[in-house]
Amino acid sequence: MANIKLAIIYYSSTGTNYQLAQWAAEGAKAAGAEVRIAKVPELAPQAAIDSNPAWKAHVEATKDVPEATLDDLAWADAYIFSVPTRFGNVPSQFKQFLDTSGPLWMEGKLTNKVVSAMASAGNAHGGHEQTVLSLYTSMLHWGAIIAAPGYIDQSAYVSGGNPYGTSVTVSQDGTMQEDVEEAVKYQAKRTVTVAEWVKKGQQQA
Repeated sequence: MANIKLAIIYYSSTGTNYQLAQWAAEGAKAAGAEVRIAKVPELAPQAAIDSNPAWKAHVEATKDVPEATLDDLAWADAYIFSVPTRFGNVPSQFKQFLDTSGPLWMEGKLTNKVVSAMASAGNAHGGHEQTVLSLYTSMLHWGAIIAAPGYIDQSAYVSGGNPYGTSVTVSQDGTMQEDVEEAVKYQAKRTVTVAEWVKKGQQQA
């Protein structure tokens, strides 16, 4: 069977979710997937970006990362989304991207895509789980198939134990507080595996 095509689409203001996306790509490639990493377009005004040195530096450092388009959604068999929490929800930048997916949704081109999500927050109870679940709500409207990591692998316990999707707490200086690298890679491998099952089933139907 042909390799699974995985789109890893993220939003990151200072780099945490970009790093999660990179780890996810490593895990997915190790599982044999063809991977695209793309960022959603930045909507914040330049003045806001310039006022935060870490934000400004990250925007410059990732200027060559391609921006996500609907073509990425149509191309992929599976998606991994990674976002910081904003008041327990997804950032407006990411929500805007999801809101443009209507034409694909109406054509049924998002149905049966396999999806998994990751998140970050500034403190341990800052909306990790709620952010992932809010993303999954949109995926249910798509008719997508959610591949959550659960507690299947030991890495979930080391990383803080979010069964809905790997999440990480980030300190004010940008340091990740939990060791999530292996959990992210496992989640990516699981997403690819579930996508393989789905694709095989579709081909045999």
